[in-house]
Amino acid sequence: MLQASMLFIQLEFRLAERLSHNRWLLPRSKRTQRLTMRLFKRCADAGHPDALSMYGHMLFHRSQTPQDKARGARYVLEAAHAGHLTSQYQVAQIHEHGCVQYPRREDYAVTWYARAAQAGHCLAAERLAQAYRLGELGLAVDGEQAAYWQRQAIAQPLDEAAAA
Repeated sequence: MLQASMLFIQLEFRLAERLSHNRWLLPRSKRTQRLTMRLFKRCADAGHPDALSMYGHMLFHRSQTPQDKARGARYVLEAAHAGHLTSQYQVAQIHEHGCVQYPRREDYAVTWYARAAQAGHCLAAERLAQAYRLGELGLAVDGEQAAYWQRQAIAQPLDEAAAA
């Protein structure tokens, strides 16, 4: 039964993903958007890592209320703790820029950028290289560390999943 449930969650996630990216499948309407968000939420609440990341990202960046933005940040943070690479980068950005529930914490941002970069996220590695080169995020200027993270960024291919 558990396997069938997970399969159903996977199918719901794929449908939500298609609805969010494909304008030809169904016309872009408020109804389609509500359906898409409802599907993402069901999948996220079931613990699907990609859904946690996407739904959280959408809530955080598209919501009007601070409560919804905070809820989105919690979903992204949950996905990041589960090892979702893009979410780790997103959590670093949340901590770098801050929001209502998560005030700006440069030390947390550096930790999450490093975690994402070591796991293969090239944008996280580039951000660390820049931070060490310019002395940002509370880091001292360190050319050696900047070069190390720049090499990591170059060695990691940029794909669509890491670009989010």
